[in-house]
Amino acid sequence: MASGVRGAPPQIHLAERLNGIAPSMTLAISARSRALRAQGVDVCGFGAGEPDFDTPEHIKQAAIAALQRGETKYATVAGIEKLRVAIAKKLATENGLSYEPGQIQVSGGAKQALYNVIMALVNPGDEVIIPAPYWLSYPEMVRLAGGKPVILNASEANRFKITPDELDRAITRRTRLVILASPSNPTGVMYAPDELAALARVIVERDVLVISDEIYEKLVYGDVVQRSIGSLGDDIFARTITVNGFSKAYAMTGWRLGYAAGPRAIIEGANVVQSHSLSNVTTFAQYGALAALEGDQGPVEVMRQAFAERREVIHRGLRSIPGITCVRPDGAFYVFPSIASTGLGSIAFCERLLEEEHVAVVPGQSFGSDEHVRFSYATDLATIEKGIERFARFVKRLPIHSTI
Repeated sequence: MASGVRGAPPQIHLAERLNGIAPSMTLAISARSRALRAQGVDVCGFGAGEPDFDTPEHIKQAAIAALQRGETKYATVAGIEKLRVAIAKKLATENGLSYEPGQIQVSGGAKQALYNVIMALVNPGDEVIIPAPYWLSYPEMVRLAGGKPVILNASEANRFKITPDELDRAITRRTRLVILASPSNPTGVMYAPDELAALARVIVERDVLVISDEIYEKLVYGDVVQRSIGSLGDDIFARTITVNGFSKAYAMTGWRLGYAAGPRAIIEGANVVQSHSLSNVTTFAQYGALAALEGDQGPVEVMRQAFAERREVIHRGLRSIPGITCVRPDGAFYVFPSIASTGLGSIAFCERLLEEEHVAVVPGQSFGSDEHVRFSYATDLATIEKGIERFARFVKRLPIHSTI
């Protein structure tokens, strides 16, 4: 026990930058679900945004081999050269993006890649346009950088996609960045190539930058083609920072491996941020990422097909419930049904659903829409079917109101 001068406990004042920063509702729902399971409750969990598949074996073995040969020391801030070369090759062959290794940063997940870039670009007072529904961390990252999130609401009638006119009207002299995600978390919708081209024209004409979050690019279904906005011409390429990672496509969420690619000056700025926070991504884990890119892609396709089947089951089930509408997702592993007809806000809806029917979904308020909830269908078909049955039973007990 410490000895010496004693007095009143110190008053702790957190930094003002944390004012208004919301904790992750996804993590809160997951924590409550775990607590109920610990009590023996059968919970149907649709909260977590991670594949329920294990990391492919050849990726794990590559990391093990790296450990065994002593790849345990500091690496360069931007990532090991071999991995950045492989990422550059991947971006060129799969996405039509011509980056050099020096234009690529390997980071601790796509989340940190986004954070590094935002911290490198956004000054206090700068505006960042974020279409809603949005991934819940986008606005908070902007606020932490001292910027102002400008939320641009996309209507369900337009499949949660913004139009070029809406984007043009939202841009001001303070606009620094636009953040686009296709496929999207939480809706799963994608922009078709012609829709991306129309948005790209606005971005170029108004001379702003765009972050393209492509973390779900390999998990797409149906006939919609996934395109990188930066591949649509030299002018938009010069204004694009492409962010991707290994968590979703390769079931490597716990590995914390992502990357950003963009203009050299921006990536060098992001490296400065990373050098004073993370230093470098875990060295031996980067060899696992290298194996993911260069090795067998079969496990990715197996997972994609499983998600495609689950998408059909969960979307059909939700659409069959009176009072519930649901846009059919094009990719990722989320659906975002509307609960507007129930008259409940999304937080109250989710709390009651979890307590009364033991179904865990995430309130849409976290994603910019209090009239929706998010299901992750990164779970088995039996859980999906049981969860939809419970969800339908819960909704049936609620008074349904017209939303017209």
